[in-house]
Amino acid sequence: MMEFFNKHKYGLLLIIPGIIGGFLYWKFVGCTSGTCAIQSNWHTMVLFGGLIGYFLGDSVDDFIKKRKNKKEKNEQQIVD
Repeated sequence: MMEFFNKHKYGLLLIIPGIIGGFLYWKFVGCTSGTCAIQSNWHTMVLFGGLIGYFLGDSVDDFIKKRKNKKEKNEQQIVD
């Protein structure tokens, strides 16, 4: 379990702000007429916001890992 959290920690941490953002988007911007499939229902906006938060966090996590690996590779080349 801890291994999974360490692998996806930024994605998991950004789910909550994504959920809050999805709810706030529904509350202040969302479609009130009911014709918009995603924006008219707060349940779907909360899930959509959580997914966006997870994907954004996972992208940040990948970026940080690639940057760390590149730095380690450069340090290894300097030592060799």
